[in-house]
Amino acid sequence: MTAALDSRTASHILQRLGESGQPPEYGVELINVGNESYLDVLEEEYFQNQLQGGASFKLVQGYFGGGKTHFLYCVRDMAFRYGFAVAVVELSPTECPYDDTLKVYSSVARRLGTGSGKAGAPRYGLTDLLRQVVEEAVARATEDLKEAGEPRTGRAAQKEVERWLRRTVGRTPCESVSYRKAVVEFCLAWLQEDYEREERLEAWLRGEPVPRGEVRDYGVYEQMSRANGFLMLRSLTQMITGLGFAGTVLLFDEVDRNLSVSAKRSQVIGDNLRQVIDLCGRHQLPNTLFMYAVPPEFMRTIVPDYPALYQRLKTPVPLSVRSPQAVLIDLEQLDLSAKDLLTRIGERILEVFNAARGADLDPELQSRNAEVLAAACVNTQFEVNHRRLFVKTFVDFLQLQYIDGEAGLDLDQAIDLVLEGHDALFAAEAEEEFADF
Repeated sequence: MTAALDSRTASHILQRLGESGQPPEYGVELINVGNESYLDVLEEEYFQNQLQGGASFKLVQGYFGGGKTHFLYCVRDMAFRYGFAVAVVELSPTECPYDDTLKVYSSVARRLGTGSGKAGAPRYGLTDLLRQVVEEAVARATEDLKEAGEPRTGRAAQKEVERWLRRTVGRTPCESVSYRKAVVEFCLAWLQEDYEREERLEAWLRGEPVPRGEVRDYGVYEQMSRANGFLMLRSLTQMITGLGFAGTVLLFDEVDRNLSVSAKRSQVIGDNLRQVIDLCGRHQLPNTLFMYAVPPEFMRTIVPDYPALYQRLKTPVPLSVRSPQAVLIDLEQLDLSAKDLLTRIGERILEVFNAARGADLDPELQSRNAEVLAAACVNTQFEVNHRRLFVKTFVDFLQLQYIDGEAGLDLDQAIDLVLEGHDALFAAEAEEEFADF
């Protein structure tokens, strides 16, 4: 495993995997296998190079249940390590349709965060991120003043941060002057404990409806709308770098299985994607990685109708060490075969289970059991979401082994477990669409 595994993190992971087969909110790297080659290219070519000054767009392709959300979480955690602000946004026709730019901006503002929350969990929200930036700036200024022998550091540190906000952050290149002003004034309001100003600007920065007169006195003259949603999104990424972050990572996850949207909406979605790709090429999204995760039918049934978008997305090969510039990340082409992938996942789950339960299940025996269950899962299930089915089934199986005692699993028993798990998973998915494992 790539990180320390404490019992609280292990319990969170086990709960998420056992309940719905969803990736955990944090600690996903502890159970990640099979996609390392993609992550290595992203780290070496992008986080260590391209994103230091440029931007990039990647299309992540995978069937529902095929690991898209899991992969996005892996990218998110890598971005946290490199000092990026990250938002993982679930797209759906009601909550966040990609053809409504204001809802897209608002979702990003709500989901933007860093990896500095409690117990390793991400800390979400643009305005909380701004408060965190101000608090850390005050702490640094206070420490610097103490080292310089300043006897009264409190007010002096506040003045230093005010000066930084007005003279440095306030001069960040930003397409929307109103947006830049809103960020600076919100930070000053938090620093000066001006709660009325803070409350009004917080609502505006989150994309909520705010009468223009309530923020005009703070230099904010624009209202957010569908007409300028992408302008505000670009401005957000520009201000993130101005605040001292390495950049921004925007990860959009298409969670709606039904892609049969109207022709008009489909046209808008296509135009918005083309615009983002062009903005990345022109560096108008500074130090930004933009990922859009879709099922394979998106490329087959929607993109070909829009030649300008098709030309930008079509590629003969997916991202790899031989083609690091490729736009497509194909999660159907992984480092391991389906059976080996599930077996390795099972071994990772066993480590999590032992840590969460304080158990000591036999690694060799349970690895063989994972291999048998993996074979049964691959041979009896033709849908790619056998990964989620395997995860849920193996967690339940380990719990039985822990309670009733350990024993070997034969193929017939494994097939029975898979079939029972499939019926339960199918019934659950009929009621509610789960995120990808």
